[in-house]
Amino acid sequence: MKKQIYFAGGCFWGTEAYFSKLKGVARTQCGYANGNTQNPTYEEVCRSDTGHAEAVLVEYDSSVISIEKLLTEFFKTIDPTTKNRQCNDFGTQYRSGIYYIDETDVPIIQSYVLKKQNDYAKPIVTEILPLQNFYPAEEYHQNYLGKNPGVLVIFAEEYA
Repeated sequence: MKKQIYFAGGCFWGTEAYFSKLKGVARTQCGYANGNTQNPTYEEVCRSDTGHAEAVLVEYDSSVISIEKLLTEFFKTIDPTTKNRQCNDFGTQYRSGIYYIDETDVPIIQSYVLKKQNDYAKPIVTEILPLQNFYPAEEYHQNYLGKNPGVLVIFAEEYA
């Protein structure tokens, strides 16, 4: 059964690349989620006046990969205790978030995050919200690290 969930984990390039490699993930797409403007551009989102988070649509086959496994993988890629920041990226567009469209996912997400809190001294500040809107990012952002393999080395060094 195909399902969708949206993850905001800082820069969407790394989040998209990571999830696209997981068995059971059928499709990923970089975009802008839960903001207050329609069809924002990357430049508008970077000015932090749109309210959007850089996010990734993850479409997956729930008979192959579970929401719990996706959450486990997501938490490997973020610091859920930092607000509006991931690694060297600062701003509201870099907040961490889990945006759902299926209400039946909510108890699973909340239970997972509650258990995960035991791993951190500081509170988890990752948003858990229904998806209000999602606008695909410009084409050059899609599969960016796959199209620009040299950036991956720089990207990895910057976040090491």
